[in-house]
Amino acid sequence: MTARARGIGVGRIARRVGSRTFVEVIYHRRMLRPAAGLLILALALVALACSGTSEPSTEVAPAEASAATIPDVGPNTLSADEVAEGWTLLFDGQTFDGWRGLGREEVPAGHWTIEDGAIKKIDSGVVPLAPDGQPLEGGDIMTVETYDDFELRFQWKVAPGANSGIKYNVSEAMSIETPPAHAALGFEFQVLDDDLHPDALNGPNRTAGALYDLLGPTDQKLLRSVGEFNDSRIVFDGPRGEHWLNGVKVVEFDLESADFAAHYAASKYDPIPGFADRRAGHIVLQDHGNDVWFRDIKMRTLP
Repeated sequence: MTARARGIGVGRIARRVGSRTFVEVIYHRRMLRPAAGLLILALALVALACSGTSEPSTEVAPAEASAATIPDVGPNTLSADEVAEGWTLLFDGQTFDGWRGLGREEVPAGHWTIEDGAIKKIDSGVVPLAPDGQPLEGGDIMTVETYDDFELRFQWKVAPGANSGIKYNVSEAMSIETPPAHAALGFEFQVLDDDLHPDALNGPNRTAGALYDLLGPTDQKLLRSVGEFNDSRIVFDGPRGEHWLNGVKVVEFDLESADFAAHYAASKYDPIPGFADRRAGHIVLQDHGNDVWFRDIKMRTLP
């Protein structure tokens, strides 16, 4: 029996809100039982939703919502996948554990510090300099351990006009024997403000991402603004090596190739006996006297 047959008047009032039209169903004379009233109202709203104009949904699908709530792994930490792939942290974000000064037992105080989860080289100010511009006070810091056949990932940023680098395959003994005593000898991933530091004017092999004084980066390199962290990677496997900068491979070399031999002969390293023969060594952060920051330094050994 319908509501009207039972003596109940039925009225409808249409209301428009935005792009949707809502219909209110009004019953007169006597109240419906609560359950029946709710059922009729629900049926009316369902019918309206099926026939009316709907707005695009902004809800996130369950799978997307789940993925969106998974936080990215921050710097100086390892994801579960990285742990499974054999990555280890060389810097924990808080201490110099695993590091010391080259030719020293400790990290040089007053020259290196930890700031906001990054290793910071403090500007040396006015100090005596070696002919290549490196300060004679302070000095590089290096990993306690040595590595061969590895992949190294790290982030770096520089202050305006700053110069530094990450060196690898470093022999501490060879470095100490070749002045200045606390400056490392090894292959170097150049870290530089290309726009303001004068070394960039000496050629592409002195610019950011270069295999310093040997091979310049490709023209496709992506360098972030001064003050922003750059993502970098060094791959060294036997005689072959690669430098990556912000997702772009910028240098590739083979130590046993004729091309590398030609570049090596023209470099400042050629007079140093055994320099290019290194296939293992320490990882070094260079003290070139300027404010520079390093973080998220992680390593894995290649099979």
